[in-house]
Amino acid sequence: MRVSVVATVLNESSSLPRLLDSLAVQTRLPDEVVICDGGSTDSTLPLLEAESRLPLRVLRRPGCNISQGRNAAIEAATGEVIAVTDAGVCLNPQWLEKIVVPFEDTATQVVAGFFRPDPQTVFEVAMGATVLPELREIDPTHFFPSSRSVAFLKSAWAAVGGYPEWLDYCEDLIFDFRLRKRFGPFVLAPEALVYFRPRSGLRAFFVQYYRYARGDGKADLWRRRHAIRYLTYLVAVPLIAATGTVVGPWWWALYLVGIPGMFWVGWRRLARMWENLSPAQKWQAALWVPVIRVTGDVAKMIGYPVGVWWRWRHRAQVPDWREQWEDER
Repeated sequence: MRVSVVATVLNESSSLPRLLDSLAVQTRLPDEVVICDGGSTDSTLPLLEAESRLPLRVLRRPGCNISQGRNAAIEAATGEVIAVTDAGVCLNPQWLEKIVVPFEDTATQVVAGFFRPDPQTVFEVAMGATVLPELREIDPTHFFPSSRSVAFLKSAWAAVGGYPEWLDYCEDLIFDFRLRKRFGPFVLAPEALVYFRPRSGLRAFFVQYYRYARGDGKADLWRRRHAIRYLTYLVAVPLIAATGTVVGPWWWALYLVGIPGMFWVGWRRLARMWENLSPAQKWQAALWVPVIRVTGDVAKMIGYPVGVWWRWRHRAQVPDWREQWEDER
């Protein structure tokens, strides 16, 4: 069984060595690595050209988006099994071995790996706790993997038309939906782990979640989730404040009911991640959780309508995906 690892890069000179180093020490080495560069202007390409430990091929596609880059790399790959990851991650030494094993069953078409945060600061610990699910929270039959850690047959990729090249964010989710609809639930390989560093500041996190939500709007994803967010911040929160001015400040105690509901999951995860933090750092991380949560929600509320507007303007060119994934929601 020939296995190809594919990834896309764009100005990843600071993070690329970790990915290459972790690929070079896999317990099951890839038969080839195909990396598509989207037009890097830093030292990414020299780093790739200097790599001698891996059977590496580099494609240059200046200006391509991540879907186009992934499709180009997969098209060029010669393996029957495609394992996809991202620059900016570090692979567990057994990642490839664990994500490939399920393909020994000839019925397997897609294998979902998993990912964990690799925080370096107190803020990043809080970030990981706030935004990243734990394995215990995952229902394997309804898990849609990130393309940081996923593998599939090349024939399955071809059968669903590859990654959607009209979409710049949330592209892996649409790809997952198409695979799920065609081939059924994925095999979950929780030991196929990748580690990545969360965003290191609020500005970078805001931009990230703005882009994610813009992608949701473009792809017409998660209408209900976004509607609940708007109702919470634009209706419920100001309505409680206005009512309190009429019936009395005691009414504002409703905020004390809502706060645990919004932030409890992040605090619960944080309590399982902070063993190496000092007491002062634990308090600092706990205070960051609501700030990060609200910042992400605001970014989504701004980004989503931008994506919806884009979709409306390009409605003649963009496929109607809702009919294809409605039953998977």
